[in-house]
Amino acid sequence: MSEPRDSFLTQEKFEELKKGLEHLKTVRRKEVAESLEYARSLGDISENAEYQEARDMQAAIEERIQYLEQVIKEAKIIAHTQKGDVVGLGSGVTIKKEKEEGSHTYTIVGSEEANIHDHKLSYLSPLGEALMGKAKGDTFTFETPGGKQTYTVLKVV
Repeated sequence: MSEPRDSFLTQEKFEELKKGLEHLKTVRRKEVAESLEYARSLGDISENAEYQEARDMQAAIEERIQYLEQVIKEAKIIAHTQKGDVVGLGSGVTIKKEKEEGSHTYTIVGSEEANIHDHKLSYLSPLGEALMGKAKGDTFTFETPGGKQTYTVLKVV
């Protein structure tokens, strides 16, 4: 079982994880139990691919349940109280890369909920780490696999 990377979640993500956990415990466990029962009814389980597949699915679901229970138990809800002064967990931040036209806006979140497609950036990522504590107007540089990158903070909300 993989360990949670950090404990910070927005209230929205916390509720989503609780709902997912409940679904796994009530719906998915029952579905897998029914699949196992059906596969057993087919006879010799030592050479029964359906039975083995159902057992593997059961193990994966139980592992995910344990993981989610741990994440939920250890969760620290992000309550962003700073109003536009410095970047922290829960901040919305607009940045501009040096020598580029457009800007990018991200919300700084814990790693469990980071998703670049939703513009949610982990505070543990290289860019997220570099942004923490910065204020509007700050220019900063950080190292990436492609070399040093320089950005300017345009807005913090």
